[in-house]
Amino acid sequence: MHLPPAPAPTRRAVSLLDHRLQAVTGHDIDTLWAYRDRGVLDEQHAYLVDRHRELAKAQTSVTFYLRLLNRLSSGEFDVDSALFTRIDRTMDQLEEATAARDAAARKVLAALEPIEAAAAARAPDARQLSTDDQAALLAIAGGAKLYEHLLTGRMSVTAASGTRIPHAKLQQLEDAGLVVRDTGHPLHAGQPVALTDAGRAALFAARRAPTVQAPKVSARPGASRPTPAQRR
Repeated sequence: MHLPPAPAPTRRAVSLLDHRLQAVTGHDIDTLWAYRDRGVLDEQHAYLVDRHRELAKAQTSVTFYLRLLNRLSSGEFDVDSALFTRIDRTMDQLEEATAARDAAARKVLAALEPIEAAAAARAPDARQLSTDDQAALLAIAGGAKLYEHLLTGRMSVTAASGTRIPHAKLQQLEDAGLVVRDTGHPLHAGQPVALTDAGRAALFAARRAPTVQAPKVSARPGASRPTPAQRR
């Protein structure tokens, strides 16, 4: 059984912290966002990805105003008081966008550093699931039910993706505390199967590459820019 590829959404805005998210998880940013949407991530990693989304949005605003400033200074427009006003206003907007980006980056760091510390502590045990275990857990994460055939009495799990998981594999994952069944439903109608928090964490950790201590984001080079009040 092969692990199905994650959806390939459009490339995300690049931030200064992307390399650290990728180092600690072993996944690129697009994959992390896709896993968040599919409910694969545990609560801690889901929170981290949500903060990264905010950072990516803030970085997009910084990029926009940088490009606008570059266009205003390209010689395309007449050099007059109206141009100076537009440049000054764009500088203010760029400054505000940069402040928002930096605030978002601090939130990502606050969510990221505990994960980095925990990953470093458990690095020797990072891979505990087989490829089949990973594939089964990922299939179950998208929705699955355990059915009993009315004639043969054989049981198997059918995932929403169409993947079939042997009953023996389900029992193994249940015994490990990685999945749970809703026994309030009859088997002939299908008992919903879902990942436990431990299952989500194990699935995510098992596919993570060995984590190295990434450098912290350094301050941007150059002197600080005058405030809007100083420019006027």
